[in-house]
Amino acid sequence: MLETSARLLQLLSLLQLRREWTGAALAARMSVTERTVRRDIGKLRTLGYPIHASPGIAGGYQLGAGAQLPPLLLDDEEALAVAIGLSAVTASPVSGLGEASVRALTKLEQVLPGRLRPKFSGLRSAVTRMAAVSTPVDPEVLTALSAAITDRRVVVFRYLRHDGESSRRVVEPVRLVDTGRRWYLVAWDVDRQDWRTFRVDRCLSVPAPRERFSGRPLPADDLAAYVQRSITRSPYRHDILVRVAAPVADIAQLVPPNVAEIEDDDGATLMRFGADSLDWPLMHVVALGFDFEILEPPGLREHAVAAAGRLMRAAGSAIPGAGPAAGAASAGPS
Repeated sequence: MLETSARLLQLLSLLQLRREWTGAALAARMSVTERTVRRDIGKLRTLGYPIHASPGIAGGYQLGAGAQLPPLLLDDEEALAVAIGLSAVTASPVSGLGEASVRALTKLEQVLPGRLRPKFSGLRSAVTRMAAVSTPVDPEVLTALSAAITDRRVVVFRYLRHDGESSRRVVEPVRLVDTGRRWYLVAWDVDRQDWRTFRVDRCLSVPAPRERFSGRPLPADDLAAYVQRSITRSPYRHDILVRVAAPVADIAQLVPPNVAEIEDDDGATLMRFGADSLDWPLMHVVALGFDFEILEPPGLREHAVAAAGRLMRAAGSAIPGAGPAAGAASAGPS
């Protein structure tokens, strides 16, 4: 018969494996009596594991959620998955989560079995994470918004506008969207009677819950795409549309979703994004390294001709063709 400590670990592992066990099934699995099972269940409870029991013939034992976080038992694949996940989250934009992930990863590495250490070390050394600029978010703000979304409650918070002024916002929150660099909230603005997209890192106070609200038609079926349009096009003066002579899969590797919307166009790629000036779009698209065609706005074609002239003069050459008119024709759609 197993020693008591080993038997408790086996019992805990079985309880984590299945939603509910009868006492007889546990006793048979562990080759002990039901009385021993009841006694071991009591010991696990004293260690902080919330194990619920239902009476009767059809009753059994179930591992529930508790007020404290007791130790978990993980198999080899689960332990590797958790370790790799913690390693990736160390660069999380959520304030404090990176540091907590490092602490948790340190604890996990100390107890990893020897057979798993080479696998984890190999994966960790083979993967390099490219640092990305991100804005930290207060986890308390995320938690408050998540709870309000689940409970369908109106929330009130102070918000820092793009012009640097703060304002009081009363909203009906419906979804949080993580772009990798920033978190955004999609919500119905009660005062403005319209849908709005808020940067969560600009919340100056923890959202306070108010009354419940009833559902209303969403601004789009795909709220992630809605946020993408909101942050790549809506806030800007110019709406840019270009056709790049490259497959959409290649452009997706170069253009993050928070910069532009992209879609396939018969083997080429349509890029839609916004800009406050016409210089940045030209530099951005030229830097992709593919031929492209300017579709909108018309003023961007004229801007491209003028920029081409400056570049040719800087290179000590003349622009091929009859002059600006010829350049303008070549810059537009064919």
